[in-house]
Amino acid sequence: MKFKFNNKYFRWGMTAFIVIAASIVFYYLMFHHSNIKAGIAMATDIVMPVMLGLVMAYLLTPILNFLEDKILVPLCNIWEIKESAKRNSIIRGIGILVTDFLFISLIYLLVAMLLSQIIPSIQNIVGNFESYTSNFIKWLDQLLEDNPEVGTYVTQTVNKYSDELEKLMNDFTKISPLIKTVSLSVINVLGVLWDSIIGFVISIYVLASKEKFAGQAKKIVYAVFEKNTANIVIRNFRFTHQTFIGFISGKILDSIIIGILCFIGTSILHTPYAALVSVIIGVTNVIPFFGPYLGAIPCGVLVLVVDPGHPLNCVYFLLFILILQQFDGNILGPKILGSSTGLTGFWVISSITLFGGLFGVLGMIIGVPIFAVIYAAIKSLVNTSLQKKALPCETKKYQNLDYIDEDGLHESVPEKKNSKNRNINPAKSEHKPMTEENSVPDTDRTDS
Repeated sequence: MKFKFNNKYFRWGMTAFIVIAASIVFYYLMFHHSNIKAGIAMATDIVMPVMLGLVMAYLLTPILNFLEDKILVPLCNIWEIKESAKRNSIIRGIGILVTDFLFISLIYLLVAMLLSQIIPSIQNIVGNFESYTSNFIKWLDQLLEDNPEVGTYVTQTVNKYSDELEKLMNDFTKISPLIKTVSLSVINVLGVLWDSIIGFVISIYVLASKEKFAGQAKKIVYAVFEKNTANIVIRNFRFTHQTFIGFISGKILDSIIIGILCFIGTSILHTPYAALVSVIIGVTNVIPFFGPYLGAIPCGVLVLVVDPGHPLNCVYFLLFILILQQFDGNILGPKILGSSTGLTGFWVISSITLFGGLFGVLGMIIGVPIFAVIYAAIKSLVNTSLQKKALPCETKKYQNLDYIDEDGLHESVPEKKNSKNRNINPAKSEHKPMTEENSVPDTDRTDS
């Protein structure tokens, strides 16, 4: 007897199984979420090298494609080397070799700058911390001498916390937990370093067969979904890829350029610890909108504390950062990023706030492209539904909308304006009742 999957008893059984399984999952999520969280953390630790390898390969793919399409393939055509599997294999090998060399060189330069410039700067700050604090207190005394009560309170507060910090550094019993924390941090850093090395090796294999992996993914999509649905899924994935790679790679390049320009400017202004300040400005610039402020404020405080006798240096530094960020926001950023997200300022700030609250700094970095994809998906669904109803998709046409009937869209007209110029029927606009059939809800006034 042939078993039928559309049998009603089979459907009842599957429904009961799904309900019971969902109930068990809900129970564990409610009362045993700590165990689930620990299991997810363990699984994440296991697959972390593979995840790092995929991320590295994803970020290095544009460089490899550029080398192959713009340099290696044209050279082969100039040298009249016929296309073959061997030629393609050689091109891929050389491309991966050059790409990895550039990647390792960038890491080496960052580490070399860290060891030669930033670490000595931090050591100098720690070594001269007492003198910096003393100079800062003297500057506060001089600044607040006209307000002795406020000056006394500020001086006592600074002395209190500086004395507590000095006692903390000298008290071994309090330092020992700090040493334990630092030791665990060092172990974690070594673990991440080992995972990164394994991930780097995995990324080489992914780059070598990236077309094959893409073909296998498309093959699975067409096997699981109907043809039209599979086309939509692949098109959406392609849009997601273009949004992510365009934003992430462009933002990294933009931040590197801003860091270099900041180092040049702070060196000309003789800003203390120019290299350290420039690295902080460059790294925080990866975070859209809030990044410049997150970097400029602590750096400005550092400049003021290091040299309180010349507060104008801090003012000059902040003015320079303001000019630099204006250049980045209005000229450099749009030139590099273009319209990779298609979001207005309101949605950019909202996405950074939302994803930053959920996932921290990483969420602030990737929140904008993720929200851009979600925004585009919702926009596509809304436009598709409007097209099925033979309604326009432009948001501008709905901004002054009063109602819609069989004659088309009718706009609301202020009394002072001539209705003939708006091509509307005033009688219908003023007296026709609003019903579910002839009205639409007010839409958002932001551009779609």
